[in-house]
This record gives sequence, structure tokens and C-alpha cells, in this order.
Amino acid sequence: MLSDISIARRAKIKPIDEIAAYLNINKRYLIHYGRYIAKIDLAILERLARCKYGKYILVTAITPTPLGEGKTVTTIGLAMALSRLKKVASACIRQPSLGPVFGIKGSAGGGGYSQVLPRGDFDLHFTGDAHAVSLAHNIAAAFLDNSIFRKNKLGIKIESISWKRVVDIGDRSLRDIKINLGTASNPVGYKSGFDIAASSEIMAILALSNDLQDLRRRLSRIVLARDFKGRPVTTEDLKVAGLMAVLLKDAIKPNLIQTIENTPCFVHTGPFANIAHGSSSIIQDKIALALSEYVVTEAGFGADCGAEKFFDIKCRAAGLRPDVAVLVCSARGLKAHAGICKIAPGKPLQKCLSRENIPALRKGIGNLYKQIENVKLFGVPVVVAINKFSLDTTREIEFIRKEALAAGADDCCESQLWQKGSEGGLELARSVIRLAALPNRFSFLYPLDLSIKEKIEIIAKKIYEAKSVEYSKLTEAKIKLYTKSGWRGLPVCMAKTHLSLSHDPALLGRPQNFVLPVRDIRAYIGAGFLAPLCGAIQTMPGLPSHPRGENIDIDKEGNIIGLS
Repeated sequence: MLSDISIARRAKIKPIDEIAAYLNINKRYLIHYGRYIAKIDLAILERLARCKYGKYILVTAITPTPLGEGKTVTTIGLAMALSRLKKVASACIRQPSLGPVFGIKGSAGGGGYSQVLPRGDFDLHFTGDAHAVSLAHNIAAAFLDNSIFRKNKLGIKIESISWKRVVDIGDRSLRDIKINLGTASNPVGYKSGFDIAASSEIMAILALSNDLQDLRRRLSRIVLARDFKGRPVTTEDLKVAGLMAVLLKDAIKPNLIQTIENTPCFVHTGPFANIAHGSSSIIQDKIALALSEYVVTEAGFGADCGAEKFFDIKCRAAGLRPDVAVLVCSARGLKAHAGICKIAPGKPLQKCLSRENIPALRKGIGNLYKQIENVKLFGVPVVVAINKFSLDTTREIEFIRKEALAAGADDCCESQLWQKGSEGGLELARSVIRLAALPNRFSFLYPLDLSIKEKIEIIAKKIYEAKSVEYSKLTEAKIKLYTKSGWRGLPVCMAKTHLSLSHDPALLGRPQNFVLPVRDIRAYIGAGFLAPLCGAIQTMPGLPSHPRGENIDIDKEGNIIGLS
């Protein structure tokens, strides 16, 4: 089969004005970035305020392996399949971070015959939103350091500074640094570091804001440090929040592109799901819902990570209710959860995963059971999409189908969206249409008036199946401080590995009765959540031995090569 970029080059891409016209978006709301990309002016929100929303479809997955499960392929392909069935459908996805694009994970734009266009622009700088996030984040850091240098009139306690800097590449050398080596003219230095831009609180704020004024309010609440009396020091205290809002005034506008079959696709923001809440922006989804009969969006990683946060954080902030969840799995992913062989990111598929192995499926399928249960905890109908690969056998597909239905899935469909585009997802699309018509029984996992610990433990025990939670002394102290600061009523956004239902990536399948360690908890007051850090979690990735960036180049005609 052709490479993704070769398939993309052969596709018939339409001018973005035609894609917008399909959704009845007037040209006056388009801000063009060339012929095939446009931002949507937020003035459209007033026009859409009284529109009836379409059906809201979430795509999630089993706990992913380094191979990937095909969640973004399913999101894009399902929107195309719904369009093929004569429904007005849109996809809503996140923008990829350049760190993974240059490292090992690659794009977030799908693949095969279910991908987005224009591919090269999407994978790289796109419309500059990630750069705007980095600039707004780092200007806050610069204002903070300048305030300390200018006689520290706010009484900032150096040891309390929690605001690092960010950059949108994976660079492990920047994880731990010292700010200012200390000179006679500027003697104050302190330990700090860099995070990747996608993990910035500003990225989460951009995704969770309902409009420009909400963005401005949230930016003003960001806590950078504390003063000598223990009071929070915010961006508003530093008089930088307004400038940050100005720097983000275009980044808050969602982007419109198209799929390989010319279905509309909105792209906006890129928070990670193992660190932040892991889904695209509220503004984008609301615009799409007002203009479409069906909107297909995704949440990062497995249902224990992205879907839980989508339901408890994003839907709560947006006031939206999902109608159906699609849970993606694959035979090879379930075999991997049986632990039959070691999988290394970026390495070829091992033979043990490409041969028929029903006993391995039976051993690893506990992960699928639990992720179905996790979605059903929220009262949302769930259809399992088996992402079929060429070496999967009929017996394996049928085994997964029977087990999924026995575990409580409302339906289970084979999906060949990667190989066949929309034609390979018609069964899935029909199932989604049927389930979306059912009464909505959506509810949150926990009420906000519980204590911080109670919310953490509900997620740990109900979603992860931990036996108990163990808090470090640092976490205990911070929970007391946050409660005293009036932040008890915020939802919690668990930061943990995406490779296991637990905190430990080595625990595959369906681990149970483990102790979940919470080593730290951070306050993202602008974003509106508290983030417990479970186990070892990195907010700045490093590059692998052979980064994908080694293969990226440009040919004599100016075409990008090596992106896929």
C-alpha cells in the first residue's frame, strides 16, 4: 500500500471556501491561510447561538500500545462514513505537537485512506497556534523574573515558583536547568526547567475556554508562585494577563481543513491526555455541533485517560452531553496486553503479534472489558470498533466481537477505515446513528463538592481498579494548602502513564488491587482543575535513538518527504 503522504498527494483537495460552504459558513467568517486552510472568526458564535446542536460522538480506545490503535483514523474515517450516508458530519481533532512529529509518535492526522489534508502543513507549523501558546507562556515567565529583579515588590518567594518555560520540541536536556547563573548585576538564580508546549496550562486554557472573554478570565487566574505570606501570585498580579490574551487572540480561533474525502475537519489545540485533559477545544466543538448533524471528536489515549477527562472536565466546562462513544481496539493491541512479546516504539511489528493467537486474545481482552465498563460508568452507549489489519483472522475478529458484546458493549463492528476510507466504516456509522437516537443518560463520575482526596480515590478505584491511594508528604501538604486556598471544588485531572490502566506501564491488561502512588499535585487554576501526578510522568519528552526527523527532508520540487 502507498505511504500516507503518497495517498495524500493523489487526493483531490478542494478550496477551503467550498468546504466552508458545505457547512453554510459565510466567507466573511473565514480567515484564509492559503487556499486549503482557514481560521473561523469567533463572530460566528453569535450567529450560531440559537442553533440546534447535532449528535456528539466521542472516539476513545483500549489502553494503547506503542503500536497505536487507530483512534484518529477512526475519528476521521467515521466522519467520512457518516457523510457517505448523506449525513452532514464533521470531524474535530487536535493539532499535533512537533515534539512527537519529529520524535517517534508521528502525526495526529490519521493515515491510509482516512487522513486530513493538507498533510504537510497540518503536521508542521500549521497556523502557528502552538507557537502563540509558547510565546504567551514564556512572556509570563519573563515578567515573573523581571518582577523579582525589580526589587521583588510582590514579595515572591523564589522557592515557590512553579511556572517553567515551554518549547514545542522533545529535548530532555532542558528538563532541569538553572535560571540565571547569577551575576553581580542579577544575583538571583533558581532551579527550573522546560516542559513541552502541549503540556502548558495555556494550551489547556485555550481548549477549555468558551469565548475570548472566558480566555482572558482564565489567563488572569494562572498561579505562578506564592509570596512570603503564602498567597498566590497570579498573572493578573504581574499585569501580564492582558498581553497574554492579545498574543492568543488568533490562536483561540479554530482551524478548518478537510479529510481525504473532503469531509469538513476542525483542528484546534493539542493538550496531551496523560498530562492534561487530552481533547480539542470547546469552541471548535460547539461551532461544529451547530453546523452539523453529527460531530465526531476524540480523546487522547485510552478511555481511562482521555475519555474520563473528556466527560468529567471538558463536558462539564462546556455544558455538553455526548451521545455515543466509539471504543477502538485491535487484535494485535489485545495480544500485546497479554504480554506475549516486548514491543518497542518505532520497531517493526513482531511476528508473535501477526499470527492468529486466540489464547493471547483471551488473556489480554480484560483491558477491553474494563474500558467498556469505564465508558458505561458515565451512562454513554458504546460501540466497539475493531480496527482490522490485513493479518487478522476471521476467528480473531469474531472472538473479539462476541467478548465485547458479552462485556456490555451496545454493539461491535469491524472497521477497515484505514484500508478503504469511508467504505470501510459504513457498518460502524450505521451503528452510531442508531445508538445516538437512544435516550441520553449521561452523568459525571463524581460531584464537585467532594474533597480533593475523595475525587482522586473515586477515579483510582472505579476507573483504574486500584486497591488504595498512597499520598506523598508533599502531596498531603499541597492538598491542605489547596483546600485552604478555596480550590477544593475543582475537578481533578490525573497525570499518569497512558500505557497501563495503572500508574506502571509494565502492568498490562487489566491490573487490579494495586496501590496508586500520588507523588505530587499541581494547581492549574486558570484551566480549572487540579492535576495529581501518579508515578513517574514526564512533561518534557526526549528524542529516541533514531528520531523520525532524520527522515524528513524537502525534494527539488519543494515537496516535503519523510513525514510518514
